Amino acid sequence: MADKNHLKNPATAALFEAILSLKSMDECYTFFEDLCTMKELADMAQRLEAAKMLLEGKTYEQIVKSVEISTATISRINRCIQYGNGGYELIIDRVKEQKASEQPAE
Repeated sequence: MADKNHLKNPATAALFEAILSLKSMDECYTFFEDLCTMKELADMAQRLEAAKMLLEGKTYEQIVKSVEISTATISRINRCIQYGNGGYELIIDRVKEQKASEQPAE
């Protein structure tokens, strides 16, 4: 497994602290539009969508057609899901839980 400590430095910590301080979707849009290019934002959104689809059992072919992402990128995402730290699963599950708790009880 790769050494994760290379990510732990003051600059990265400051970035993550800034992200954690965001309080609304509007603040996220404002910050990330300043921080990233439109292409970088689109790439991150595509990766998250591809991860969701992989976790749902979709095939590479289905993901390529739906998300318009390369099979090489899908393969990298799949390796992260299979052998990584669980970051994709953590955030996808958390968002699902939040959405479920926001829906009114029947």
